[in-house]
Amino acid sequence: MRVSDFDFDLPGDLIALRPASPRDSARLLTVDAGGELADRTVRDLPDLLRAGDILVFNDTRVIPARLSGVRDRGGLIVKVEATLLKRLSPTRWTALMKPGKRLKAGDQVRFGDEADPMIAVVESKDEDGAVTLAFALSGGAQDAALASHGVMPLPPYIAALRPEDEQDKRDYQTVYAREDGSVAAPTAGLHFTPELLAALEAKGVGKAFVTLHVGAGTFLPVKVDEIADHRMHAESGEITAETADALNAARAAGGRIVCVGTTSLRLLESATDESGTVRSFAGETAIFITPGYRFRAADVLMTNFHLPKSTLLMLVAAFSGMETLKAAYAHAVAGGYRFYSYGDAGLWFRNTKR
Repeated sequence: MRVSDFDFDLPGDLIALRPASPRDSARLLTVDAGGELADRTVRDLPDLLRAGDILVFNDTRVIPARLSGVRDRGGLIVKVEATLLKRLSPTRWTALMKPGKRLKAGDQVRFGDEADPMIAVVESKDEDGAVTLAFALSGGAQDAALASHGVMPLPPYIAALRPEDEQDKRDYQTVYAREDGSVAAPTAGLHFTPELLAALEAKGVGKAFVTLHVGAGTFLPVKVDEIADHRMHAESGEITAETADALNAARAAGGRIVCVGTTSLRLLESATDESGTVRSFAGETAIFITPGYRFRAADVLMTNFHLPKSTLLMLVAAFSGMETLKAAYAHAVAGGYRFYSYGDAGLWFRNTKR
């Protein structure tokens, strides 16, 4: 299949710059296994699921991973911006930097202000443009400096239209986030409130938590023509044995596994064997789910509306079937649904006949 098969026209005014308030008042398009569509709200979720179903949440926490600073090369100063990707050691990170071409190994970079700087040295540059930064600070001191100097790494399609602010520190974080490490939020989870979680529990819907630290690769464009030529960036995740047992027990009792977001689905599918048994998992996954993929674990997917030609859109097409995807997205555009990280959501019931 070609990447162009996943293109569609999206009016710019449908890109959400702020989330719905309260969070669970966002719209929810339900897409059943046969492709039938219905307009609901996230608050209706307890009515759309059954007792015995189990929700799978990604409990990763977004760190203030975007830093602004200067490169100082013998007094030659250039402004730079870094988005931290992955912690390699107590002092070292991989990062995407702009302008990357103005950097070379050995350069010193100063983030923050001169009175309270956060100093790093460019240790190396990769062929794909990522750099390795070695910071002078480590551990808790580094975390405190990041909290002071870093900002929430809003997706580029939002950051291009407005700057990050204090409200984003709350808005761009799920209410159940607890494991630091992501540079992007698992955005389907942004719709949940304590009240909605309580209503789901009262309905008899279970919940389980997995951790997948989302990398900036989720925002990178697909630069090939054929989707088979694309390679995903690896992301680290964990599913405990206790969580795997809970998911297997729910499935054995007739419950459905409901993945909240593509991140929890990708991790879960990475940890599930051919028989459909979820295993514990700790490591990296670069799973790329496209039409033709045979799902092993996920029965229902809740996810926001995604970018044209994105890997996330390809995943949803694999889950629903291409014709259903196209019909649902056309309905969402025509109906004024809000798109992307701060936008509305869809609840997709897996098409087993696609």
